[in-house]
Amino acid sequence: MTGAVPGYAELEFDLPGALLRSVVGSLDALEPIALLPENTLKIPEQQGVYQLFLRGEPVYVGKTDADAGLAKRLFRHSRKIQHRTNLDPSEVSFKAIRVYVFTTVDIETDLIRHYGAGAGLAWDKSGFGSNDPGRQRDTTNNKPENFDFQFPADIDRVIDFALPESCTAAEALRLLKRAVPYTVRAPRQGQSHKLHSDLEGQTVSFRGGPKTLRAAMAELVGQLPAGWQATKLLGYVILYKEDRAYPQSEIIARS
Repeated sequence: MTGAVPGYAELEFDLPGALLRSVVGSLDALEPIALLPENTLKIPEQQGVYQLFLRGEPVYVGKTDADAGLAKRLFRHSRKIQHRTNLDPSEVSFKAIRVYVFTTVDIETDLIRHYGAGAGLAWDKSGFGSNDPGRQRDTTNNKPENFDFQFPADIDRVIDFALPESCTAAEALRLLKRAVPYTVRAPRQGQSHKLHSDLEGQTVSFRGGPKTLRAAMAELVGQLPAGWQATKLLGYVILYKEDRAYPQSEIIARS
């Protein structure tokens, strides 16, 4: 504080620095807990910041936004780490704190800089926190540091779900999408919630018993009209009416 004029002073307060010190102190005082869905659902749906750890090492820092609070963000992350090659979900943990007053201070960037020691964090800018990248990203090569490159989706894991003896292909896809923790995408009819007319109109059936997503998709595609292709990209699965090769991909089935 300075005051060269009688009765007047100027105060320059380091708000970003004060907030960072307070948040870091609160985070460091917490013990991390496993990033399991049941643990994330106990966290209040409030605004705040959180850390993710892989085998005890910090790999990601995030903050909430207007669309999702701590519980939703952490639950989404807990699903993303499931069914991944090279990744044991039990080795991922988290800390989270509610911040009652959020300002325009970029606390997320400051925390990444602090915990990354200037070099960033392993899952920072890796695409880990992103939703479905959309059709325009299907042809993009993932770099070795990207999350999906390091930990591809495992479509050969037996999953616990039940498909009806007979249903439309669209209904089967909706069930499959809910059964796995990664994206399964198929084309919609314009802006409608309905899927492509081939999928809405085609009746399919499935053999009983546990199965992998690969097996379920192969069964489904085998019953579609000619021209459909199911493709496994690094982090998700797509089903489109096409005959096309994608980088870093594997064709599951064609009709």
